[in-house]
Amino acid sequence: MNFQSYLKQVKSEIRETTVDEIVRAKPARLIDVREGDEWQEGYIPDATWIPRGKLELRIEDVVPERDTDLVLYCAGGTRSALAANALQQLGYTRVRSLVGGFGAWKKAGHPVDKPFVMTQAQKSRYARHLTLNEVGEKGQEKLLRAKVLLIGAGGLGSPSGLYLAAAGVGTMGFVDDDVVDESNLQRQVIHSTKTVGMAKVESAAQAIANLNPDVKVVQHRVRLTAENILDLIKDYDVIVDGTDNFPTRYLLNDASLMLRKPVVNASIFSFEGQVTVFKPFEGPCYRCLYPEPPPPGMAPSCNEAGVIGVLPGVVGVIQATEAVKLILGIGKPLIGRLLQYDALNMKFREFKLPRDPKCAVCSEPGKKIELIDYEQFCNVGGGAG
Repeated sequence: MNFQSYLKQVKSEIRETTVDEIVRAKPARLIDVREGDEWQEGYIPDATWIPRGKLELRIEDVVPERDTDLVLYCAGGTRSALAANALQQLGYTRVRSLVGGFGAWKKAGHPVDKPFVMTQAQKSRYARHLTLNEVGEKGQEKLLRAKVLLIGAGGLGSPSGLYLAAAGVGTMGFVDDDVVDESNLQRQVIHSTKTVGMAKVESAAQAIANLNPDVKVVQHRVRLTAENILDLIKDYDVIVDGTDNFPTRYLLNDASLMLRKPVVNASIFSFEGQVTVFKPFEGPCYRCLYPEPPPPGMAPSCNEAGVIGVLPGVVGVIQATEAVKLILGIGKPLIGRLLQYDALNMKFREFKLPRDPKCAVCSEPGKKIELIDYEQFCNVGGGAG
């Protein structure tokens, strides 16, 4: 028997599928069995790469359930047919080979992804991440592809921004319409004496550029309003809220629910701070906790009441930690939990935060939310800590 005869026999014993069929009904798992240099040139979106030579060795770790709907593909359909036959012998009952392979996919004009390849400089910079099982190269790729929007480039935005940049978050946006003042430097560590008088978003961008050239900083020198908030937040994966005024918090809450964007919320006052995560329809929202804004004068801002300079460092870094966890999908984020920090007594306390079944905005996932500007209802504080 020559190879062609053998291949014909193998194909008679396996199931094959076409590009059109997998487009119409996406399989549970798509496995690319080509070699590494082929994978680097591009692959079918959402495919998992297991080279043919390691398929039998690794498949049980990647796909432990043998009744999973699997489609294997190579360059033209030969190696994947042989691979499908091998998996059938291992007990996989729903495995198919893609006729024409990756070539047929490209010829049909369907989208192609390319793997992220870290440079040697990046491998050195993020070496301590790469050794963590919870991060590794795939996790670092998620960070480098992630987009985080920081509302405020002040006390909380400063440490959050610096540590997110150091971690390798690829795109960071800052929303702030203020300029750097000398009184900010006691706690807003992303700024410096040299940048006094400069727009905070520009000062933050300069600091991050000096820290990590991998990071793209988008400057939004505006104040959030009902007219611009949806456009500002729609392209970001996670929102880090570093404001200290109620109008922005209520507006951000409503907009994030509309676009289903997770918000890492924090506030600081005097010697105390608190952090929580509002993930739409998985935990409470801001208005579950505070249905109505407080009367004017009842909640002074940091500018009015003061804040110890080191406090936002602790709270802002906790915000950055929560944002990284959300991006990586690891750990237990502060969803439905409030972490309170007392700097004077060096104590942390945790409180459970239930959803309000009668919440005006999040009690019904499909409920229509109307954005309004809250300045007329709230005591408008300073900027962002």
